[in-house]
Amino acid sequence: MSRTLCNHLALRQTMRLVGQLYDAELAPSGLKTTQFSMLTILAREGPLTVHALAQHMLVDRTTLTRNLQPLEREGWLEMATGKDRRQRVISLTAAGRAKRKEAHPLWGRAQRRFEEAVGGGKAEALREELARINEAVAPLLRETA
Repeated sequence: MSRTLCNHLALRQTMRLVGQLYDAELAPSGLKTTQFSMLTILAREGPLTVHALAQHMLVDRTTLTRNLQPLEREGWLEMATGKDRRQRVISLTAAGRAKRKEAHPLWGRAQRRFEEAVGGGKAEALREELARINEAVAPLLRETA
């Protein structure tokens, strides 16, 4: 594979490959990686507004809403009106908790395979470095808004 000087392209290429690995492992559950992540965040955090979940996922609300629709259709989550009628609150259903529990070992296998390929210490260092990059880049977005 050729190397690129473009940070964006290098990150996108890596994310495509890593995403394909995780999606392939999660395939028997019927979930995509992003769907598993949403179910996991909701399981950990409890009911969240669309805005709050979008912030956790670092995606815009329109994209998130589109990605939530199949999960709602399957009955894995439900959306209700919040305190403010404009707010939508997302909750994990019992079926959603069961689906996440079913998929968790598959996600674990993807995690182990990734760490075996990269090295456990390097994978942990990568997550820490990516968190630092997120913290450094997020303020730049506010500057351009």
